[in-house]
Amino acid sequence: MRTVAGGVRALARIVARDDGRGGTSLPVLDGEGPLALRRTRGSGAEARVVLVGAMSGPLGGDHLTVEAEAEAGARLRVGSAAATIALPGQGKDEARYDVRLSVADGGELHWLPEQLISARGSDLHVTTRADVGAAGRLVLREEQVLGRAGEEPGRLGSRIRVSVAGRVVLDQELACGPGAPGGWDGPAGLGGCRAVGQLVVVRPEFAHTPVAAGVVGEGAAVMPLAGPAVLVSAVASDALRLRGLLDEALAALG
Repeated sequence: MRTVAGGVRALARIVARDDGRGGTSLPVLDGEGPLALRRTRGSGAEARVVLVGAMSGPLGGDHLTVEAEAEAGARLRVGSAAATIALPGQGKDEARYDVRLSVADGGELHWLPEQLISARGSDLHVTTRADVGAAGRLVLREEQVLGRAGEEPGRLGSRIRVSVAGRVVLDQELACGPGAPGGWDGPAGLGGCRAVGQLVVVRPEFAHTPVAAGVVGEGAAVMPLAGPAVLVSAVASDALRLRGLLDEALAALG
């Protein structure tokens, strides 16, 4: 971890590897500063890691990066111990949170953190990039809550970019809160909702049996992508309802 003028720079790295005995080892499990990593009890061949917020943040000016890699034959599930709260810092610089996911052919990665809450006065940009092999599997969930209870949100920008076998299948950006392009909260945007989420599922079998477009509950849309992948986008009045929609969509995908 480095503390520089305006904020903190911190990196967390996870590498999951087939241990050759029907399980998954973690040769690299390294977090620093506010990004603490803990291995928890897994299930079967799957290794599980929890990201623990060891410090407040991200604050204005911070730049946090998490990298997770599932090698061939490895199965990795990453979650977080609690919601992440973006807070204003002493300076006025934007905070950045970068997530880099890599899944090799035959690897599997589930990226399932808790919600990101954009507190009033904060300014955060989140970038998530996932590179998946042709025979890799990925479940990526991203949830954002705009403001704490009874609070106006901060400024929040989000970009998700997913590629499969070197081909980009999704490149999506979202901007919310003060200073975001007009209409983000209107009928063509979030429609007054304060929780928004995305679920990306990549599976090789989708190349032969594509998922049909449709809706889940009230507020979630299922959209097949140009590749062995599907995107679920959802909006809801609060975090609990949002999680319910995304869980329902994931169960429907099998």
